[in-house]
Amino acid sequence: MFIVSSPELVIAQVKAGIIGSFPALNARPASQLDDWLARITDETQGCAAPYAVNLIVHKSNTRLEQDLAVLARWKVPLVITSLGAKAEVNAAVHGWGGVVLHDVIDDFFAHKAIDKGADGLIAVAAGAGGHAGRQSPFALVQEIRRWFDGPLALSGAIANGGAVLAAQAMGADFAYIGSPWIATPEAQASDTYKQAIVDGHAADIVNSSLFTGVHGNYLRASIVAAGLDPDNLPEGERSAMDFGSGGNTAAKAWKDIWGSGQGIGAVDAIEPVATRVATLERDYCAALERLALR
Repeated sequence: MFIVSSPELVIAQVKAGIIGSFPALNARPASQLDDWLARITDETQGCAAPYAVNLIVHKSNTRLEQDLAVLARWKVPLVITSLGAKAEVNAAVHGWGGVVLHDVIDDFFAHKAIDKGADGLIAVAAGAGGHAGRQSPFALVQEIRRWFDGPLALSGAIANGGAVLAAQAMGADFAYIGSPWIATPEAQASDTYKQAIVDGHAADIVNSSLFTGVHGNYLRASIVAAGLDPDNLPEGERSAMDFGSGGNTAAKAWKDIWGSGQGIGAVDAIEPVATRVATLERDYCAALERLALR
């Protein structure tokens, strides 16, 4: 998650038994990325779950080649690519033995990603936080599974164990969860942002392309705080997309305009990552038992 994910959060997630990830662009200045990977690698040695780094492949990301070289030095086990599929990036990751999962919002981009050499897909459905798709998770997963039998994660309003089980029932191998981790002590987010996640519901999420040029989901309260009317936002210019600037408005995406998915109604408190993971596991098992009784 932009701004929010840091070594503290990733390390806590991996130690709790799940994959933790962060965008390479969160490490600022760029030289900090090497330090972050050194720390994460050191503190997660011996853990069952790997960690992942997200690379924005869009042409406006002027750090891409530099960050890719740092990832190669640390042989990052899992790389998540977004906003552009490049065969040369996938080949570089495969060169050090890494695996590539690519974010997609529809079946067209899923085909494109696999054709360019991605190992697996992250289906970003409607309701996901930040840059989100606009298709139902049912439609998105069923179309992808008609032709692709490789690793598939599903993203979009997944915030409890029952939703994780539902993602698997639909055909996904993994659930890709974002917004609930904002409301943790380990997250690199302001206390106000964290509390907004706890207090928020699906109705508090606004979908807009204004802030980055790509449609994304954001917390209504942060848009209001920036002096904007969340019900009357103009369309953003896709050509103005720039991942080196932080956004297309005076109020910067991620820093001032807070990303969030529609699943936050399931988040009741700010609690440690380990506690949230344990709750997800307990609720997953309970959902499985309920289904077995039907």
